[in-house]
Amino acid sequence: MNAVAKLPPTIRVFERGWLSSNNVLCVDDARAAIVDTGYATHAAQTVALVRHALGARSLDLIVNTHLHSDHCGGNAPLQAQWPCATLIPASAAHAVRDWDEARLTFRATGQTCERFGFTGTLSPGERLTLGGLDWRAIGAPGHDPDSLMLYCADARLLISADALWENGFGVTFPELDGAGGFAEQQAVLEAIARLDVGTVIPGHGAPFAGVGPALERAFARLASLRADPTRHAKYALKALIMFKLMELREMRVDAVAAMLRDAPALRAAALLLAPEGQWPALLRDLLDELARRGALAVDGDRLIAPAHP
Repeated sequence: MNAVAKLPPTIRVFERGWLSSNNVLCVDDARAAIVDTGYATHAAQTVALVRHALGARSLDLIVNTHLHSDHCGGNAPLQAQWPCATLIPASAAHAVRDWDEARLTFRATGQTCERFGFTGTLSPGERLTLGGLDWRAIGAPGHDPDSLMLYCADARLLISADALWENGFGVTFPELDGAGGFAEQQAVLEAIARLDVGTVIPGHGAPFAGVGPALERAFARLASLRADPTRHAKYALKALIMFKLMELREMRVDAVAAMLRDAPALRAAALLLAPEGQWPALLRDLLDELARRGALAVDGDRLIAPAHP
C-alpha cells in the first residue's frame, strides 16, 4: 500500500492485482460488508481471505460498484458461504435478474462469471453505511455505463472502482461499440476533482493519496485517447487478451484469433484497428509488443503468462 494512504481502522483492502479487482472489507459492530469480489478463478481465495479476516463473524453484505466479471466473480461463492445481502447498481438489475450475459459483458469479453442473485440495488445519490462510515453513491459512467463510486466525505475517502487508478483508468468499453464514453469519463474525472478526497481506493492497484497528480495523469491520458481513438482500441485489445491469458495461464495463438472473431468487445476493438482480413498481422504485432514488454512469453504457437497471476 502507498505509504501515505490513510485508511480508517474499519476498512481493509485486499489488493488482488489485475485479474481480480480489489476487495474492500468494511467491518463495524452492525455488519461486515465487502465491496467488489474479484474474478471467478480467484473466488476460492476471496472466500478464504474474507473468512480469515472475519473469523467467527458472518459476511452480511456484498456491494458491487459495477458488474464486470473481475468485480463480481466472487459473488456466488460468497453467497454460498454466508446468507448475505447483495446490492448491485440499479441500472443493471434487469440484466442480472434475466442473467443476460451479453448485457452483462461476460460474453462480449470472453470472460466468465457464475450466476448470482441480489437483494437490493444502489443508485447515484443514495447513501449507505459501511465500516461505521456514511457513504454516498456517485454515478461513474465511462468505463461502464452502470458503474458507481462510493464517497465518504467525513473520511475524505473515495472507492473509485475503475473510474480512476493511480495511473489512468479502465477501458472505456462503450467507445468500442460506437456508443460514446469519453465524454462521460471526462465528466467523472471532473466530478472527482470537485470532491475533497484524501485517499483513493481504486479497483486495481494500491490505495493512494495525492488525487491531484492522479487526476492530472488521467486527464492527460483521456485527452490522448480522444485525439486518436485507435490508441484506445489497441489498449483495449491488449488488455482483453492479457486478461484471458492471465486467467488460463497458457493459450494457443489460434485461440486468441478465435476470440477476436467471436467475442464482440474484442471484435469491435480489432475492427477499429484493421479490416478483418488484416487481423493475422494485427494480432502478430500486438503479441510481439506484449512479448517485448515482458507481459507474455512466446513458445512457438503457445503464449505463456508471467509467473505472477
